[in-house]
Amino acid sequence: MAPDPAGPPSSARSTDLVRQPVPIGSPVLESVRAVIGASRFVRTDVVKVVAHARWMAYEELPYPGFGLPFGVGASPDEAVDFVLTHNCINTAFTDFVTGAKFEVEFAGGRWSDSMAMMACLKRAMDRGVPVLDGRYLAQLTRSEFERIFDGTIEMPMLDEKRQVLNEVGRVLAQRYEGFFHNFVATCSPRLYDNGRGLVDQLVREFPRFDDVSTYHGHEVRFYKLAQLGYWLLHSGLRRRGGFRIDDIASMTAFADYIVPAALRVLDVLVYAPDLDARITEGREIPRDSDEEIEIRAHTLYATALLTEEINRLRPPSMQVIIPQVDARLWLNYHTTHWPHHRTRTIMY
Repeated sequence: MAPDPAGPPSSARSTDLVRQPVPIGSPVLESVRAVIGASRFVRTDVVKVVAHARWMAYEELPYPGFGLPFGVGASPDEAVDFVLTHNCINTAFTDFVTGAKFEVEFAGGRWSDSMAMMACLKRAMDRGVPVLDGRYLAQLTRSEFERIFDGTIEMPMLDEKRQVLNEVGRVLAQRYEGFFHNFVATCSPRLYDNGRGLVDQLVREFPRFDDVSTYHGHEVRFYKLAQLGYWLLHSGLRRRGGFRIDDIASMTAFADYIVPAALRVLDVLVYAPDLDARITEGREIPRDSDEEIEIRAHTLYATALLTEEINRLRPPSMQVIIPQVDARLWLNYHTTHWPHHRTRTIMY
C-alpha cells in the first residue's frame, strides 16, 4: 500500500526544519540550506531518518564494485575517457510520453538505461568509431548519433544529447587534444580546491555539468553528473591503483530520479498531497520549479543526515561517506515500480 501523504511541509515538526548536517566541505551541501527551511512542497522526516539509520548502520555498506563493462578500461586513461564521455549524456532513458525504456541487445545480453548506453558506446568502439575522441564528437551528426545509439526506441532527448557531445567535443578538441584524461591531468586531485579541483574545473570548462538552479534568489548547486563520474572512477578503480580524490568525503548524494523515490518509499521524504498525486500520475515536474528543486535539495539533505546517523552507530574504523549510502538506495531501488518524478532535463 502506498504511504499516505503526510500533509504539506508547513505541518512539519520544527525540529525537521532547523537541524543542519555537519559541514563536509561541499559547496553542494552548503547551498541546499536555503531550500530546506523554506520548502513548501517537500520535507524530510528526521524521525524516520533516525529510525532507518538504526538498521542501515549494521549493513556492510561497501564501496560499490563498479566495473567498466564489456572489457572497457584496460588502461586508466581509457577508463577516464569512457566514463566521462558516457557521463556527458547519462540522463533520461525513459520516453516521456510512453514510459518505454531505452534498451539494446549486445554481447549476449539485453541492457537498459545507462548500461544500454555504455553498450552502444562499446559497440561503436568495436566498429572502429572513435567515440571517445572529442575531435569526432565535435562533428557528430544526428544520423551518426542514431546509428551509434540504435536501440529498442529512439534515444530519449536525442537532439539535446547530440548537442551536448558536440559542445563537449569542441572543448576537448581545442584545449585537451581530444580526450578527457588530458583534462583530468590539469586538475588538482581534489573535488574542490580554490577553482583547481576536479569538480571546480569540470563545471567551468564544460557548461553541461554546471547543474545549478535558483530558488527564491538563492543559487543551489546540485552537480549530480559532475560528482557521479568521479565517483564511478574512484570506486571502480580502487582495486587497480585507484582514481585519486583526496577530499572524497566532501562528495554528496547524486540528486536524480531514483534516490528520492527510494527515500519516499521509506517515508523519509514527505510530499505535499498535490505533488505526490502528480508524481503518481506521471505528470511532468518542470525543471527549476520549486517542487523539482525541493525534491533534489531534500534528497541531498536527507542522505547527509542519514549518513551522520549511521556513523553515530558505527565504530571509527567503519565510518561511511554519503555516496556509499546513496549507492545502497540506488542499487536496491533503481528498478522499483514506485513512481519517480519526471523532469525533462540533461542534468540528471
